[in-house]
Amino acid sequence: MEGHVVLFALLLCISAAASASSQTCNPIKVNDNPWVYVTEELIGCWTSFIGQNNAEVHILKLNFDTPESALFSLEMNNTKPMNLILTSPGTYFALHNLHPDVKLYVKNDSTISLHTNGHIGQPDIVYKRDFPSEDEELVKWASQEFGGVTSFTTIRNLKAVTSTGKKGTKPGSSNCTLRNEDASEKHFMKIETVPLATSCSPSPQNPNDETVHIINIPDSANPCNVSVHVGAKKTSVFLRGPQGTIWTFINPLHTQLGSTNDIVLLSIPHIIPPSITLNGDKAVDVQRKALDYFNVNTFTSYTEVTSKYPMVLLVLRDNDNPEVIKTAPVTTTNAPHQMPLLMQLYTSPDYRSPMDPNTKVQSDKRIYAEISGHTLGYIVLTIKVISCFVRSTGSCPVVKELPFMSEACSANLCPNSTRLSFSLDQLHELTTTTWDLECSVKLCHSETCGDGGRVKRNLEVTQPCLQPPTPPCFDFRLPGVLGIAFGGFLIGVLLIGALWFIKIKTGYPTGLDISSTAANLPGCPCSGAKRQPVSTNPSPSENSSANASIGSTQSTPTSSMA
Repeated sequence: MEGHVVLFALLLCISAAASASSQTCNPIKVNDNPWVYVTEELIGCWTSFIGQNNAEVHILKLNFDTPESALFSLEMNNTKPMNLILTSPGTYFALHNLHPDVKLYVKNDSTISLHTNGHIGQPDIVYKRDFPSEDEELVKWASQEFGGVTSFTTIRNLKAVTSTGKKGTKPGSSNCTLRNEDASEKHFMKIETVPLATSCSPSPQNPNDETVHIINIPDSANPCNVSVHVGAKKTSVFLRGPQGTIWTFINPLHTQLGSTNDIVLLSIPHIIPPSITLNGDKAVDVQRKALDYFNVNTFTSYTEVTSKYPMVLLVLRDNDNPEVIKTAPVTTTNAPHQMPLLMQLYTSPDYRSPMDPNTKVQSDKRIYAEISGHTLGYIVLTIKVISCFVRSTGSCPVVKELPFMSEACSANLCPNSTRLSFSLDQLHELTTTTWDLECSVKLCHSETCGDGGRVKRNLEVTQPCLQPPTPPCFDFRLPGVLGIAFGGFLIGVLLIGALWFIKIKTGYPTGLDISSTAANLPGCPCSGAKRQPVSTNPSPSENSSANASIGSTQSTPTSSMA
């Protein structure tokens, strides 16, 4: 019985040891890590310059760590017309297969050994020139010799360069300004170098497990500034490097971070101090420390980086489909990625009725807005609005500053967000209806604030409908009706009285003889009355007037009828 107990205990120990060993892995060199992309950011440039005869001008500066690695191949058989300049501080050997339109230039005193790797009888097109070795001076020489430079690329431990047949220019400036860059962004050539990192993943992988990436820079490497671009969401990252290493995150997204070195968030000027203490750089120790820190049973990948240059770019690829990602990553040479921000508009101060993006807003209404962002791991950020303005979208844009008021909101109700309100009264007199509403914000952590970029939202503004004034409505009741009727009666009486007064003053008309008219009417009681004679003599005034005007002595008889 005792023997069975001992055997059972032994099996438990073996099982525990196997379980512990399955949680770690030994890194090896691989050409393409499906989870982590690592490259060095070396000096270079990329422009839109094209010289005479549509010939591009490309410069390759090659550096090799050991003489044994100074052997590479140059495949440029399907490229555009090109002037290719090769420079290196040491001796190297190359096999080349060049298109007839490619002219290869090397220094006069260069210890280069070029061998044709094409068809038999292919001419060896190599031109020797006395050009400088310094980067800036070499760019000036090429600009004077060919009119400009299309690209300048620095490569360490090159194995092969192959042209892709694509155009070698980049839209933008034609001036070559040297800076740190990622050479893999240059799509007109494919560069293969000695792997910069070793990596491994424990097997088997469970899709339901949390995504945990471990990055380790051994103490034998030089301290460097590592730019980290997170392409995967909801990722935990464990970082370990020699003292003096700085990890700069371009876009942390929803990332949980643990590091033995300082972490810099590029979206805000904030430094996160080391949260882990770890003595030693062995792979097994680092892996176990990461499992313990994140309280998980396994991890997704372990990557060990050995770099001799101060600038390194590291990209965590999308863990949902790592095999598909073959495009060049974003580097710090481009505009830094700000924390994603969203602006939502509301119609009331209770922030319960969000406005549809196609809703038209009347210029006499007050608009309420909420600006929110995503958290960066465990870091708590607050959003502070600096200014807001509106810009019309027509051919002649009009920009107007938009005053706003901050709306109170508790931290529990508004995590990682802020509220404000504004009025569009100043747009009342303008005919433009389509505007871009844009606000500049700062992201703050504790007392430290940094530029958070801008958040923009389109806005349709309409003028309020002006209703014509409603005429006053009179209420006609019984007293009013009686008053109007009495007034009409008085007016009628006054008019009749006026007519009667006129009749009394004026009498009958002179041309109308009522009695003579009535005498001729049968049945009239006055018809038998005696007719009164009518005098035909004019009045003295009429007679004298007529005599004066005519001047006649003739007189009119004045006899009367009996």
